[in-house]
Amino acid sequence: MMLWVAVLLSAPCVGNRALLTLQARPHLVFEGDALTLRCQGRKHAVLSHVRFYKDGSYLPSSEERPSLTLGTATAASSGRYSCTAQVTYVLYVGTQTSETIMVQVRALFPPPVLSTIPFSGPRVGSPLTLRCRTQLLAQRPASSLLFSFYKGGQALTGWGPHPELYIPEVRAEHSGCYRCKAALRAGLFQKDSPLLEIRVWGPDPVSRPVLTLRPPHASLTVGHMVELRCEAKRGTPPILYTFYLDGRILGNRSAPRGGAISFLFPMMSEQDAGNYSCQAENSISKESSKPETLCLDGPQVPSAPPSSNRLAPWLSAVLLGVAVTAAALLRYFTPWRKNASRSPPSSLLSKGPQQIVPSHLLGPLPAQNLPPAPGEEQDALYVNAWPSESTSEAEVQSMSTIYQDPPRSL
Repeated sequence: MMLWVAVLLSAPCVGNRALLTLQARPHLVFEGDALTLRCQGRKHAVLSHVRFYKDGSYLPSSEERPSLTLGTATAASSGRYSCTAQVTYVLYVGTQTSETIMVQVRALFPPPVLSTIPFSGPRVGSPLTLRCRTQLLAQRPASSLLFSFYKGGQALTGWGPHPELYIPEVRAEHSGCYRCKAALRAGLFQKDSPLLEIRVWGPDPVSRPVLTLRPPHASLTVGHMVELRCEAKRGTPPILYTFYLDGRILGNRSAPRGGAISFLFPMMSEQDAGNYSCQAENSISKESSKPETLCLDGPQVPSAPPSSNRLAPWLSAVLLGVAVTAAALLRYFTPWRKNASRSPPSSLLSKGPQQIVPSHLLGPLPAQNLPPAPGEEQDALYVNAWPSESTSEAEVQSMSTIYQDPPRSL
């Protein structure tokens, strides 16, 4: 009887939470540390069905293990932790809950801040330095930081110990949003800086333009329309584009706001085939594109008739003959026109009304189908009818009339 009383007196009180405790390791937790929780019972106590909680929420884990590794500690790892387990101790078997402990993760270094030197907006051609500023706490003097720089999500450098990035000569394309990152050498823990927008002032040289042919196939036929499209991806506008065929200028056009320019023309003959290129130029620089070749297939329009060389001597002879004939005609008609322009003798003019002279009384007349003298108009001519031996004096007095030359042709 006395033995049972001794056993009951030595049994623990089921309401005593000292049977189960929770510990966090390390005791002082810094960012980047590996945080571990350990649920343990009183000496010689056996634990099973162990569970861990943060701020009252269950943390998934193996219930047969008394510890839980939370990984790299961050500011989000701070909170109130506890554990529960089924405890078997001497004659007691029951579920116990540990006391709640507070875990506060200390910042090892503040988030970095990105700045530029010079602080004002850089100009094209000037140097620029990016500086990533942060500082480790005094509690971790042996630790060191690594830095990297980014533009628009793309890494500009790898991880390194230098907190600055030097750009010896900035261009307009360096404008954009930048950030830097700082991380512990011994871990994966890292922090990002806020975004910093950098705008570079001043003109930017043009990049090498790209010449595109449309349609893209290189062999064409007569009548096809061809488009030459030239574009420089970078460069401060306005940009002047010049198009070339085998080094010969075809034309130029300006792009006041930058971008691409097109040159449209039809394929007329084999002279339009060859190596095409373009050049982009602004107030800073100029660049030429890679040449593109156009070939002409199918029927071609010759630049000159095939028999032009054989016709050239004959054409010269014909022109010379025409000139000689015209000179002869002019010489022949000049005296005749002078005689015809004179007035007929007064003795032959009829003082009365004009009469039509019979044809058998007329002497020989100049041929009416001959052309007029070159460059002169057809005028009204006085034609003299000379009498024959049998003509009477009365008939002679009335033998006068005016004739209008009929139209003549060569």
